[in-house]
Amino acid sequence: MKNILICLFVLFVSSETNEETITWDENNKLTWADFNASPDPDSDAVALTASGITFGFGVKTSGKRIVEFSTTVESHFYPNKSWYKKAQSDQHILGHEQLHFDLTELYSRKLRQEISKLQVNQNVKKQLNRLHEDINLKLSAAQAKYDRETQHSINAVKQREWANYVEKELKNLKDYKLL
Repeated sequence: MKNILICLFVLFVSSETNEETITWDENNKLTWADFNASPDPDSDAVALTASGITFGFGVKTSGKRIVEFSTTVESHFYPNKSWYKKAQSDQHILGHEQLHFDLTELYSRKLRQEISKLQVNQNVKKQLNRLHEDINLKLSAAQAKYDRETQHSINAVKQREWANYVEKELKNLKDYKLL
């Protein structure tokens, strides 16, 4: 039974892409209809969520000096890379997969928070790229810890703890939510 309930998470580090995505929205939760990839028949996993932070930036220059910068940070779910095994899936597992996506949003907000602290300078491009790389490493570690501690959704107590933690942190970072 333990092997049957394993869920996987795949992190996509990306900049702009033409791939179909679902942007995180607190009012629109994932449904199994959003998981469009074919399941891996050789996997013990019941579901795989592919999500990541899409990041981009632009700078405005005056002469050779950077005088302004802007960024885009979004949390995306990738339907065509996400899958589930219908016969083994239920609402509990879907909630586990949703929380993977919610964790992606949490780290998007943390990235936006860090970006808000930056001042315009001549190294801002390097600083932005470093922030993006760092947050993706932290997100990947958090996703792995989430799966490890919840035993891929098997440990219902830990699953609730993680759900409460993510909900609280999203509220704490509400000022960094996309409008």
